[in-house]
Amino acid sequence: MLVMGMVLLSGGCKGAKTTVVVGAKDFTEQDILGNMLYLLIEAHTDIKVDYKHEMSSNVVFAAIKSGDIDLYIDYTGTVYGNYLGYSEMRSAEEVYDIAVKALKDQYDLLMLDPLGFNNTYTLSVRKDTAEHYGLKTYSDLAKVSQDLILGATFEVLNRNDGIPNLKKAYGMSFKDEKAIDGTLRYTAMAKDEIQVTDAFSTDGLLLEYDLMVLEDDRQFFPPYYAAPIIRAKTAEKYPELLNLLQRLSHILDDEAMRELNYRVDVLKENPTETARNFLKARGLMPAPAAGSGT
Repeated sequence: MLVMGMVLLSGGCKGAKTTVVVGAKDFTEQDILGNMLYLLIEAHTDIKVDYKHEMSSNVVFAAIKSGDIDLYIDYTGTVYGNYLGYSEMRSAEEVYDIAVKALKDQYDLLMLDPLGFNNTYTLSVRKDTAEHYGLKTYSDLAKVSQDLILGATFEVLNRNDGIPNLKKAYGMSFKDEKAIDGTLRYTAMAKDEIQVTDAFSTDGLLLEYDLMVLEDDRQFFPPYYAAPIIRAKTAEKYPELLNLLQRLSHILDDEAMRELNYRVDVLKENPTETARNFLKARGLMPAPAAGSGT
């Protein structure tokens, strides 16, 4: 893992006039994480912050390369596969190290320590299905896949790094395969119209529908550990940002991120308040000033 030598934060960037721009992608988890970055910088420095979200992966990566944004959180597997074009199966550590080096060498970008959770693709089943068939891993699923119907997104059903090669890797052969997008996959699971579906491992709807995430015991899907990425020029101008961002190192696991997504997607909490409450609970937001009444 990347370990960066940094001076402890000794205060904000007092009197700063310029602005750093925090970016985020166009889904709930990214909005929560983007708000964490925004709130941390706003609370601990005098740097002005703009927040731009609702961007696709390619758009946000182009934006940080061009300088339209200064920092955001991305995923090791996205950098490794989508941006750098690698396809070989490697360990999480190798993927991270390759991403760190290539981002710095090719784009002068710094990828910092991961936040701790891995938002990779996964397969999930109802708990009663898991109990009936004794399912804990993909290998377990492969043994009974001929009796089960898979409902997955169209993209995952057709991508080479999705279901087609997953079936080859594990020797799976489902009774039937249905293309079902969005939340309809979950309602189909609830009605037992399908017995297996794809998901992101930190999807809040896994909690809403009380599904069990199976273990990818042969590590077919690449690791997607979330980590901050910042322009080297921005880090040079505001070195205190590096120390601040490192406070997020390994602060979240899959379960905690899934809970945050659940709060926004299912309980309809505001993403900014969800992020703020999480940071407060981890001691990352300053205490209110005496006499502030808050």
